[in-house]
Amino acid sequence: MSSATESSSANGAASPPETPDVNLPAQETKPAAKPARDKFDFDLFVIGTGPGGEGAAMQASKGGLRVGVAERYRQIGGGCTHWGTIPSKALRYAVTSTMKSLKNPVMREMGFAASPSMEQLNRGTQAIIGRQVSMRQSFYDRNAVPIYRGQARFVDEHTITIDNGEVITAGAFVISTGSRPYRPKGVDFSHPRIFDSDTILEMKDKPGSITVYGAGVIGTEYASMFRNLGIKVNLINTREKLLEFLDDEIIDALSYHLRDQGVIIRHNETMESIEGLDDGVILRLKSGKVLKTDVFLWANGRQGNTDDLGLNSLPIEANSRGQIVVDEHFQTCLPHVYAVGDVIGIPSLASAAYTQGRAAGMHMLGRADGNLRLNDIPTGIYTSPEISSVGATERELTDQCVPYEVGQAQFRSLARAQITGETTGMLKLLFHRETKEILGVHCFGANASEIVHIGQAIMNQPGRQNTIDYFIETTFNYPTMAEAYRVAALNGINRLF
Repeated sequence: MSSATESSSANGAASPPETPDVNLPAQETKPAAKPARDKFDFDLFVIGTGPGGEGAAMQASKGGLRVGVAERYRQIGGGCTHWGTIPSKALRYAVTSTMKSLKNPVMREMGFAASPSMEQLNRGTQAIIGRQVSMRQSFYDRNAVPIYRGQARFVDEHTITIDNGEVITAGAFVISTGSRPYRPKGVDFSHPRIFDSDTILEMKDKPGSITVYGAGVIGTEYASMFRNLGIKVNLINTREKLLEFLDDEIIDALSYHLRDQGVIIRHNETMESIEGLDDGVILRLKSGKVLKTDVFLWANGRQGNTDDLGLNSLPIEANSRGQIVVDEHFQTCLPHVYAVGDVIGIPSLASAAYTQGRAAGMHMLGRADGNLRLNDIPTGIYTSPEISSVGATERELTDQCVPYEVGQAQFRSLARAQITGETTGMLKLLFHRETKEILGVHCFGANASEIVHIGQAIMNQPGRQNTIDYFIETTFNYPTMAEAYRVAALNGINRLF
């Protein structure tokens, strides 16, 4: 998990719109798992060490349960650390910071001009991953949680085997095996010019052009990143608009800025065929369009990692995308078997997976309501500029007939943005026009994923403590990007009569 997700995928990001919502509505609560200490090797055994598995393992261990985990990869951390959120965001930072420096008038005046290779831009990624792995290993060591290396498979409802033949029993399980890019039949991913969102990070040479198929979170992030490198980008969207779960004004802003940067966006398109050649990749669309670019990136959906878990030994079934259905406590149809993170579908965020893991751990400990704000998970989309939001959109409030008003702050009017040169973007506050309660926060621009949390904190204050007046009456450091809240609040309050 990306990142939003990213993935835990990418992106550290939110779920691609193509991924179906497989979770059921709130069901009748099943009793929390109550392990019998004298009967099993562990009270809880966690399969997978990504954010969801780590959250569950640490919460349960600190609550006094005997916990063990299994990891099939040679290092812990899951896809979030090794293929999704961390490496993709490290590459994004390298791209944006490098290109910003190269475009700086002072650098140009001094005669600096360069075209960094993909290998150079990725050079620092492994060091970052290494630090993440070392830090996370220390969490397991400090909490005396053993890590078993190898693929875990269920034998029965309380027993698993590891690749080396070791048999382990546990009173409860958490499945946190994550996801991988969905690979449809008919696409040759072994071709050196055809990539998915995992393998694209291994690309050595910078292409002149790329087609990105799938305009969800991962697709838009990579389209934005590659365009910043001066690469010609075709972004193919299978839907009517980009990232439909966002506020319409934010969607429009993203579409405008991607096109302004030179990204060609094609909506309502479906793949007919993909043909890899020695000098490029040809994409044929059902609409009759034919596109050829140097490389091709498939970014259309994710597949849950459940095909080698031995679920055929349990009454648990995964859907066609390998995702597991859970209830509001992340329990499967077996009350003592939980599933969290990308393996259950949206929102497919590393941040959400960790919270879900903790919630599952707390439920096992008898704390069904852990006050973890599971319905208050912000989006974090690392396009350029960033997007982040929490709460309701204008579309949702209008459909619900909620009397709301809007307050906006354009980044170009903020002194801090003028100083840094990051003047593209806006902060948008939605609030109830009668109670002044903040209903939604939407941010588009530099550091949006950080800025949104100020509004999130106030939105979750009880009763009358959640009002737009907080931002009007509070003194913000000057110059800062946080000052956008005061500007937006004043803009909104002036609309009332």
